[in-house]
Amino acid sequence: MDEPGSSPPRRAAHHGTQPSDGPVRAAVVGTGLIGGSVLLGLGQAGLDVAGWDPDPATREQLRTQGVVCPDRLDEAVVDRDVVFLCGPLPTLADTLLRVARVAGDRCVLTDVGSTKAELADFAERHALGHRFVAGHPMAGTDRAGLTSAVPGLFADAAWVLCPTGPGLPAFRWLAGLLRDVFRSRVVPMTAGQHDSVVALCSHVPHLVAGALAGAAHRAELGDAVLALAAGSFRDGTRVAGSPPGRTANMLLGNRERVLAELAAVRAFLDELADALTAGDAGTLTARYDEARAARTTLAGCPFTGQRREFPVDADPVAELSYLTGLGAAGGHLTGCRVEAALVTYDARLPQPA
Repeated sequence: MDEPGSSPPRRAAHHGTQPSDGPVRAAVVGTGLIGGSVLLGLGQAGLDVAGWDPDPATREQLRTQGVVCPDRLDEAVVDRDVVFLCGPLPTLADTLLRVARVAGDRCVLTDVGSTKAELADFAERHALGHRFVAGHPMAGTDRAGLTSAVPGLFADAAWVLCPTGPGLPAFRWLAGLLRDVFRSRVVPMTAGQHDSVVALCSHVPHLVAGALAGAAHRAELGDAVLALAAGSFRDGTRVAGSPPGRTANMLLGNRERVLAELAAVRAFLDELADALTAGDAGTLTARYDEARAARTTLAGCPFTGQRREFPVDADPVAELSYLTGLGAAGGHLTGCRVEAALVTYDARLPQPA
């Protein structure tokens, strides 16, 4: 794998095709904050990229910025090496089928949705498992739309990819592309692992932020609360400023797991409330010691490097086990290259405390 940004990524052999000359040809379907940032990043890396959005005004805005943006979706995705599906969660399944029909069998398909299991299962049921790699970049802001997009949004951010046995060649190729173009930390996980993890680290925080901001809105002295709000309130309610429809789609798309993790958060909150009610300083301190340990780890922990090799055409069980185990352990890929009959992964794993 080349150093990120060193040269435009080239077309490569994936799922049994022969390598092609020239830079990767990409398309982005849906150009809001995330899709627009994907589009800008691909263009900045020198790729041949086309965009498409269902909104005519957004398509015109893309064209004024020099981006190839046909009025018809089919024209944007035909003869592309990779297509990023970046529309709202409820639209992704139908869009995946349409793009798959038009783009051709050698095209790798991926998405950026905040839930993974449902779409991954859908792709498998429709015989797209060999070319669809479910994905989710863990980056964003509380803003929306193309005007908020920035090409460096994903630099050093975790970008989850969900490898499967049939889709391993497509996964390897896409992992290298994301590292080369966006300098992202590629985190391999099963779709189920992803949905369980993001329920607690991403989706429940939207509920908590909404509850805190909503309580302030309803408070008798709400204006005074907001006037005095400092860093803790602003940090804790930041994602409550996200577009409400987008947040609702995300929560409903992962409902069972979100409710399970919310119960765990409630249980911890009840422990704090019970200790506060009882005037129990020792228990309050102990619970906040736990919370502080998690926050300290979030601020940064040491990593150790690792390299693993697998035969390209071997039974995928060992390779998949390594990849999903890496993600579950908090690790990420920093390199993936296929040479002759061998795939080599470079990775980083958090060191035990």
